[in-house]
Amino acid sequence: MAKGKRGRKKRKKIFKTKKKLILKKPINKNISKASDEKIPISKIKKQPTEAKKYNINDYVVYPKHGVGKIVSVDKAKIGDIEITFYKVFIEKEKLTLSIPLNQQSHLRHVSSTSQIAKAISILKSKPKIKRTMWSRRAQEYDQKINSGKIYELAEVVRDLNKKTDIIVDQSYSERQLFEKAYDRLQSEIQVVLGDKAKQKMDKALKRDQPIEEMKAAE
Repeated sequence: MAKGKRGRKKRKKIFKTKKKLILKKPINKNISKASDEKIPISKIKKQPTEAKKYNINDYVVYPKHGVGKIVSVDKAKIGDIEITFYKVFIEKEKLTLSIPLNQQSHLRHVSSTSQIAKAISILKSKPKIKRTMWSRRAQEYDQKINSGKIYELAEVVRDLNKKTDIIVDQSYSERQLFEKAYDRLQSEIQVVLGDKAKQKMDKALKRDQPIEEMKAAE
């Protein structure tokens, strides 16, 4: 009887171990299958869809180049991707830019008449010149010019305005920055106010007065 009990116990143990092995095998197979499977990579065939904010003949501002006009909205294929883009002509630089539709956030509409009026009032205000090294100030002015913000542009024009054309009154780099900011601001104001833009700016900056009168006023 003792031998029979021992035999039954042994058979039970063998059966249990076999059961465990049977269970383990399919798990291992599944893991190996999963690791061998290749995940399909779907190629982007089309540019991400975005609603068109601007139309042909709209005037826009591109921060690094200033005012431009949208001359067309075109499509092109780069590899397998179809791209829709604006063609923007920058009159001052005789340059045509291609701005993809999904990057139109870099553009902005030309300022409204109320924004232009505020920019002109900034030109009339007192200059705010920091007592820091010119190299640092020049960097700040350049950042403001390329920001694409009309009020920051007006601040640069106001701060670098010497109210005179005498070369000795300004360093070369000061003149370069002033002219760049002045031209950018004038081109935007001109779109809104027409040919009166330069006259309005010069009056606000008191550049329309003869040099003798300006010196006497100072």
